[in-house]
Amino acid sequence: MPPIYAIGDVHGQREMLENAFDLIERDEHAGAPVVLVGDFTDRGPDSRGVIDMLLDGIAAGRPWIPLMGNHDRFLLRFLKDPHYADPRMKTPRNWLAPVVGGRATLESYGVDADERRALEDIHADALQAIPPSHIAFFESLDTTHLTDDHVFVHAGIRPGVPLQQQTEDDLIWIRDEFLDDPRDHGRLVVHGHTPTEAPVHCGNHVNVDGGAGYGRPLIPVLLLGREGWTLSSVGRARL
Repeated sequence: MPPIYAIGDVHGQREMLENAFDLIERDEHAGAPVVLVGDFTDRGPDSRGVIDMLLDGIAAGRPWIPLMGNHDRFLLRFLKDPHYADPRMKTPRNWLAPVVGGRATLESYGVDADERRALEDIHADALQAIPPSHIAFFESLDTTHLTDDHVFVHAGIRPGVPLQQQTEDDLIWIRDEFLDDPRDHGRLVVHGHTPTEAPVHCGNHVNVDGGAGYGRPLIPVLLLGREGWTLSSVGRARL
């Protein structure tokens, strides 16, 4: 059972991400792969700093595996079409809508995203402000990472559908159809997307989104086979 770590939705919380990596570095399995399940941007104060940190770490050879979240794809689609509203939302909204949080991301890049400005002007400034290396990072993100015991993904999987037939929309957006299904999925599904009070083991899946996008701590998780532990300054606690 090779060790592997998971980090939930970051949502622009660079300081929290630094703390999560520090906790992993102090754990006995430090050096094992770390899978980040996406949503690096939006809501929090420093989306740009999060991406800079990930790019620097990956370039330095850190075993970090970032996956795509729905917010990360939303950024890319906004850059192509500022009027884009994702149909997977219950009420489709633009990326700059408060419930999505894109304005905070743009502000971290120095863009004036005030709602009184014209959308086209904000879009033009965003195209100038977001570095090509950051856009390339988002475009390079995979939607899944597999081990013998796990499938890591942002939101979940559609139950009963083979992994190779899963759609990107489901992998980064699905909720109730996955969360409410009690079946064993073969591998343990490790995901974020649906914020909880803290990471939780639900038997057939582990939700590692503890709500950092809403100011709650970003808590890393150690996985050994189908068992898991959260990491904190006082050590491990079993999920």
